[in-house]
Amino acid sequence: MLYRWFTGVLLSLFVVAGCTGAAGQARRDAGRSSAIAVSTAPVQHISLQRSVDLAGTLVSPDQAKVSAEAAGVVESVSVRLGDNVARGQELVRLAPRELELALERAQSALRQTEAQLGMSGEGSQPLPDDQIAAIRTALANLDDAKTQNQRAEQLASRGLLAGAEVEATRTKLRVAEAAYESAVETVRSLKASLQDRRAAYDLAQKKLNDATIRAPIAGAVAERLVQPGEFIKEDTPVITLVQMDPLKVITAAQEKFAGVIQPGMPIQFTVESYPNDMFRGRIVSVSPAVDQSTRTFTVEAELPNPDHRLKPGFFAKGGILTRVDSDVVAAPEDAISTLAGVSTVFIVDNGKIRPQNVTIGARKGNLIEIVDGLHGDETLATSNLNQLSAGVTITARRSTP
Repeated sequence: MLYRWFTGVLLSLFVVAGCTGAAGQARRDAGRSSAIAVSTAPVQHISLQRSVDLAGTLVSPDQAKVSAEAAGVVESVSVRLGDNVARGQELVRLAPRELELALERAQSALRQTEAQLGMSGEGSQPLPDDQIAAIRTALANLDDAKTQNQRAEQLASRGLLAGAEVEATRTKLRVAEAAYESAVETVRSLKASLQDRRAAYDLAQKKLNDATIRAPIAGAVAERLVQPGEFIKEDTPVITLVQMDPLKVITAAQEKFAGVIQPGMPIQFTVESYPNDMFRGRIVSVSPAVDQSTRTFTVEAELPNPDHRLKPGFFAKGGILTRVDSDVVAAPEDAISTLAGVSTVFIVDNGKIRPQNVTIGARKGNLIEIVDGLHGDETLATSNLNQLSAGVTITARRSTP
């Protein structure tokens, strides 16, 4: 009887143990079936270009409103709106006839003065005073008067000549002396006026040259202000030119970057007209003062524009490239969940999930800089992030690069 009781107990224990083992195996199977499948990717180390935001307007560094320096009737206008012109190229021509006549008049006055001074031609210098004809004539007359007066005085002293005749020679001598002094003064006056005659001639020559109005700078025609047949006065604007290559972009940077931005740093930017093209330039000047009202300082950059695709007035948006940082910790953008301004990554640790708040920084492609929160050797979940929480079991598969 005791034997049968003992056998029954043993059988009961075996049944209970079997049931308990089956239940544990079922729980383990259920745990495996409830694990979340996620893709994973390691934290990366990258080089990152640092930049300061840039936004500003393109301007021409040199703009000229070309004016007429002579008055006259517009004979022709050689350029049209938008034309590119070289420095010195003809823009507008005035009818030259009146200016030619003024030049001839000035030239005639100059030649007359040169002839009176005994000058042989253009570029020659006036003769010495004693070689100029007017002075030589006056001097000869003076010498003759002196000789006649001396002879008359000698004859009169011996009683051979009447006093009236002697007085006549004295008068003639005084007239000759006055004539000589007048000739000297006239020559001095002519020499003084020679510079004035030359200046008048040069001015008339310049006015004639100014009848052809030329470009003072290379650029593009932004305004055409006169038409053939118009009479214009001196200083009348005729053409507006803007330099197209290079251009400048003017922007304002925040006060905190005052010690970062330096002349020579490269910039890159886009414009609305060519959204898929990246344009580049270089910082040329940085203001030494900060605007107290905006807490910003002015930065100017120069950019080449050989094909003239960029136009003054375009709005540029891009960045000033300051430095390159190496060994920057970064995570794929798919590994970061941001909610209410808080960014979180999910670290895979022995098949379990461990959430970690992180501070994010700059972006490079599909990678985002992790400023704080990771050591750099973690593996992160990159899919099904909305199903993950602390301690969740996952089955991991490596993300396809």
